Amino acid sequence: MTYGKKLREQIAGPGTTPLIGVYDMYSASIAAKHYDGMFVSGFGFAASYYGLPDIGFIAWPDMVAFVQRLRGAFPHHHLLVDIDDGYVDPEVACHVVEGLERIGASGVILEDQKRPRRCGHADGKQVLPLEEYLDKLEKVLETRKDLLVVARTDATDENDILHRAERLAATAADVILVDGVRSEEWIRRIRTVVGDKPLLFNQIGGGKSPRLSLTELAELGVDVAIYSTPCLFAAHEAMENALGELRAADGRLPEVDAAGGVGVRASTSLLERNLARERLDAPVSVPEGVGV
Repeated sequence: MTYGKKLREQIAGPGTTPLIGVYDMYSASIAAKHYDGMFVSGFGFAASYYGLPDIGFIAWPDMVAFVQRLRGAFPHHHLLVDIDDGYVDPEVACHVVEGLERIGASGVILEDQKRPRRCGHADGKQVLPLEEYLDKLEKVLETRKDLLVVARTDATDENDILHRAERLAATAADVILVDGVRSEEWIRRIRTVVGDKPLLFNQIGGGKSPRLSLTELAELGVDVAIYSTPCLFAAHEAMENALGELRAADGRLPEVDAAGGVGVRASTSLLERNLARERLDAPVSVPEGVGV
């Protein structure tokens, strides 16, 4: 079974499928212990690989190389990849999609933003003319073999949001994403206009969308939830705290709790799993009614 088909079947099942945003191999190693689906977040990758905000700096060969490393270490996990606007040109978008499918990506998200692009939860977003985006999307859909494709709109005008969501749902895209949705009522309205097409919801800490549980999302008719930055933001906060404490302690490292603390032994054990992933990977248990 192809990776695209496996993710497509997971999404078609009951509940809301969660995909956890990862930004490097270490964060992916931790996420893989808890969930069997990962989201390769453009926000996280721009931050970790370039040290820059998510405004269009990502070069597609860097993203493809990262996904290739992920697939090598995690052969059984779903990998949904953010390819922004397809790196501007339809021809580049198609080339990237071919490469990602070849190395084992499960799916991609293609947005309708124009340059300079923004994080989906930032102000100042601009979108391409709808027909221009649909032409790019159609070329990508014709290029993929079985890769799952998420069609994303970043429209902010209320009428345009619903119009674009409806038009995207009429394509052969597998899933629809309206980014930056601000309320549960708007999720319901979007759910109505996309009909039976699977719907994706993007959750980001401090973003514009409401914080909703998987159970709440399932009740709203959401099929997939991507969590773009929990690993990145948790690492940020933990490093700030650890280095502040180290400075306050005059450079003396804290004692590592032998039972549950993270030191060289726990870190090495985590990474050793990636050398034996074929043997150690197993389905992740989740609460009844919640997809993974």
